[in-house]
Formats: sequence, C-alpha cells, structure tokens
Amino acid sequence: MFESLTDKLQGAFKKFGSRGVVTEEDLDQALREVRMAMLEADVNFKVVREFTTRVKERALGAEVLRSLTPAQQVIDIVHAELVEILGGAAPQLATAARPPTVIMLVGLQGSGKTTSIAKLASLLKKQGQRPLVVACDVYRPAAVHQLVTLAKSLDVPFHEEGTEVKPAVIAANGLEKARRMNATHVLVDTAGRLHIDEAMMEEVAELRRNLQPQEVLFVADAMAGQDAVTAAKEFHDKVGTTGLILTKMDGDARGGAALSIRTVTGVPVKFIGLGEKTDALEAFYPDRLAGRILGMGDMLSLIERAKEQMGEEDADRFGDKLKRGTFDLQDFVEQLRKVRNMGPLGQLVGMLPGFNKIKMQLNADELDDRFFNQAEAIVMSMTRWERRHPDKIDGKRRKRIARGSGTDPSQVNQLLKQFFEARKIAKQLSSGGRFGGLPRPR
Repeated sequence: MFESLTDKLQGAFKKFGSRGVVTEEDLDQALREVRMAMLEADVNFKVVREFTTRVKERALGAEVLRSLTPAQQVIDIVHAELVEILGGAAPQLATAARPPTVIMLVGLQGSGKTTSIAKLASLLKKQGQRPLVVACDVYRPAAVHQLVTLAKSLDVPFHEEGTEVKPAVIAANGLEKARRMNATHVLVDTAGRLHIDEAMMEEVAELRRNLQPQEVLFVADAMAGQDAVTAAKEFHDKVGTTGLILTKMDGDARGGAALSIRTVTGVPVKFIGLGEKTDALEAFYPDRLAGRILGMGDMLSLIERAKEQMGEEDADRFGDKLKRGTFDLQDFVEQLRKVRNMGPLGQLVGMLPGFNKIKMQLNADELDDRFFNQAEAIVMSMTRWERRHPDKIDGKRRKRIARGSGTDPSQVNQLLKQFFEARKIAKQLSSGGRFGGLPRPR
C-alpha cells in the first residue's frame, strides 16, 4: 500500500547522501518533496502541513544541521513524527471489570465489518479468550448468514435471531447468552449503509446506550481514502467511537487514510486487516508501520507470524539461519508450506528492511500461489546435494531440473536468482548493513 510513498520519501532523503553538513535550504527542499509525496498519497492536507512543520521545528531546535550525522538525525525525526501521527504507543483493547467485555463494530457497508468481526473473534480465541459473536445487521442481505457461516468455520459460538427482530432486542439477548455461557467477549455486528444517514446513526447510538460497550470500533476501508476518514469522523462525533480497524491494508491504495485517520478522528487505530482470510487481522503498532513506510522493514511482525505458524523452536532455528545467511534450498522447501500460511509472499518480503531497493529484481508483485507451486516443483526436482549447494548448480543440472519439474531452464534460473537475492539480504541483515540510504530500525 505504501510503496509509492516509500520510494518518494527515500528519494527525498537520499539527496542528503553521507555529507557531514546539511543546510537549512537542503532541509526545506527535502521537506517540500516529503510534503508532495504525502499529498500524492492522499494524506489529509492539514496533517501534512502539521507534520512537516513539526519535523522542521525539531530539526532546527535540536541543531541537527550542525551535527556529525545530520541526515541520519533528520530521518530519525521523521520516523518519530510518523509514529506520533499514527498514534504513538500501540493501543490495547479495553476490558470490562467483570466479563463479558462488549465490543461493537460499526461502519459503512462494504468496509469489511462482518468479516472483521470473525477475524477479531479468531484472534481473541487464539489468545485463550471465549468470544461470542452477535448478528445485529438485519438489513444487508445475507449478513446474518455470512456471520453465522464464519463463526461455524472458526468454531466460535454465535447468537442470531434472523432479520425480523429489532437489533436492540437481539443485542440484549446475545449479551444474556454470553453471561450464561461465561463468554469473555461479546462481538456485536451492527447494521451498515451505503452512506451515512440519521436512521442508521440513531440505531447504532441506541445500541451503544443499551449495551454500554467497552469498545466501539469503526471499521474503515483503507482503499476508500479520505472518504473513510470523513466517515470515521462522523461516526465518532455522533456515536462516540473508541478505536478503529483499518481493512484492506494489503491493497494497492495510496495509504493516506492510515496516516490521516488517527489525527482527524482523535481515536487510535487498534487493528489492521491484511487479507481476506479469517486470520488476516493484526494488532496495530505505529512504530512498525512507520518503519515500513520509511523502508526500515518490520522484522518484529515477520518474526511473530513465523512463530505463530512454525512454532517457537522451528521459528528460532529458521530465524538463526536467516540472520547468519546460511539457509539453503533444503531449508526453503521444508518451510515452504508453513510460509504459505503466513500470508502473501510479496507482503512478507515487504517487511524486510530495504525491500524497495530490490523489489524489481524479486518480481514481488508476482509472488503468489503459482510461484509457490512452481518453486516447490523445481526444488523437489533437485537432488539433496543440489538443495544444499544451490550455487554449484550448473547449466546442465538446471536443464535436468527443468525437465523434472515441468518448467523450462529460464524459470529455474529465475528462482535461483530470487533465492540468491534473498540470501544476500539475510547476510546484510546479519552484518548490520543498511538499505537505500536509510537507517535500520532501533
């Protein structure tokens, strides 16, 4: 989502180079480019103006321009200000003094509200909680059926009363059911509309008054840009939201909503949706997203996903090989099936520091299930010795591997090239190298 913004920010700061002195004119020029890059990414213009003003004030106030590493310090200030825009510290879900904790999800139709209910229920269940989902969207066709189907697939209890009962009654009965079954959380799916109207707002406000929820989370489609920001602010003003869920963060939108919504609404982003699957919801960490926007990567999120899918011991072993740059094609094929469950490969590789610098060589946009299937076929057509020594695979061996895997030599060559590029990144990481002229995350 932030690739274009990342490229332009890197370009703005790259002009500083490694020179020991950066003038105020240099800073102004870089900030002009930053301003244009953020506006082109659909960031709210007031947010952009306040952001660049604060960066300049901090850079001048700290006498950065006279320091030994002015470029490094300016980038650190930009990173800190991005974290601030995104909300500062990672927000936590509020918890009721006595269970169950009630969480309402509100938003417009098409934002991913019902799917987000299932994703949040799945996340809470993995954390050892006992959620119950309640279907109160009685207006959208098949909304109740969708939520029930998702709940059954996750083995999560649910409460529904069809589409003829009023949402307030369904919610009250659902809360009573949650208390009887000792649920820890009640997740309430409310009605949405194609646009904001008074009837919808009043209904949601009534549910809020009756349920007294600990959280009211507005679900915003990140691909809707500033329209999502505007809708989030209206819901907050009229209903009183406590947090935000940004969906479709794996899309190809410009990303301005993510950088604007916290400042404009005054409430924090608590979760982000990164795909269609029910496990594609993550807690929001402002510092991690800021690092990814600046090309610093997000190794912590990558490691967490690996541990979730692979298990602690296996992930530690794999991570150690990755850091030492010693992983080979045998390791690759052993982990392939597990990695597939971690999310789209292009998204995962994007968490590596400096990825933007080599994304063209890796053809990241083409890394999908077809890549996995083809890669697995190629690697499994190799001998064990070849998997352990991929750099020793000559042209004759590559032709034989291509025949055995139903591919052609150019595809074998491409896979090996991508593998060597990835191994090069791992070696740079282990030696503390930098990427794209930007600092490693601290």
